[in-house]
Amino acid sequence: MVKVFRCPGRHGYAVEASPFLPGRLACAASQFYGITGCGTLLVLDQTDTDVQLVTRMEWADGLFDVSWCETNEHLLVAAGGDGSLQLWDTANHRAPLRVVKEHTQEVYSVDWSQTRGENLVVSGSWDHCAKVWDPALGQSLTTLRGHEGVVYSTVWSPHIPGCFASASGDGTLRVWDVKSAACRLAVPAHSAEILSCDWCKYDQNLVATAAVDCSVCVWDLRNIRQAVSQLTGHTYAIRRVKFSPFCRTVLASCSYDFTVRFWDLSRTLPLLDTVEHHTEFVCGLDFNLHVPHQVLDCSWDETVKIYSPPCLSEAATR
Repeated sequence: MVKVFRCPGRHGYAVEASPFLPGRLACAASQFYGITGCGTLLVLDQTDTDVQLVTRMEWADGLFDVSWCETNEHLLVAAGGDGSLQLWDTANHRAPLRVVKEHTQEVYSVDWSQTRGENLVVSGSWDHCAKVWDPALGQSLTTLRGHEGVVYSTVWSPHIPGCFASASGDGTLRVWDVKSAACRLAVPAHSAEILSCDWCKYDQNLVATAAVDCSVCVWDLRNIRQAVSQLTGHTYAIRRVKFSPFCRTVLASCSYDFTVRFWDLSRTLPLLDTVEHHTEFVCGLDFNLHVPHQVLDCSWDETVKIYSPPCLSEAATR
């Protein structure tokens, strides 16, 4: 069964499951496909049969990404087209608790650290920079420069404190150490713009990249001479890639070709399934940490969809 939430006039860019509440999720959406107009942050709850709106929070510019706080179930941070990050409280949603604006162009990526003892947010922007923030402060802690193109994706390592990966329009994947404010590794991962990256939840050395060249590459950071795996099948640019939190060799990707694809790196033929249930670009993708093999996605077709592809439970039993 596919559960669907429709929000007319809002085109989905990112969706993320709550780390606290099994049925809760947030979606960052924009008016007019994010080209102009305002943005909306949707907080949703799923029931046994459908998806219901908990609250919606409006912003004066497009919203392109969202991330839940790992220490407070009510807090999330959103990335704005006006160069801002907004800290929102779902219990008091009339206005953000805090707005910080240091990026000079659109913020396209935001991620809240998952490692114990840290409470940091990282953002990536069209201004070619990544910034690290303490959400309690009104300014960034550090700005990291090195990319020569748009920073489309910034993701904290779930294993190593103070370490995050970034993916850019310059075709490189970079790994950063916040303490030294330095790039520790630069991988020429694709000959095209890289739109997304993600860490394997079971291996601190594996990172996946997804690019405009329609491929997903999986990299072992100990040996970057060539990718461990190259996954092909999408017919247009891949907007987001995510490793499964339940199976070390499984990942998912969504694309401008309107599809979501599921892959298993342990198989000779890695493509598990192709899901075609959207009528526009699929931009947002996540796994539910509380419900094994449940997937969330959102699209420019004004819908958020929640489903459990049979291929994921089948892959877990192999």
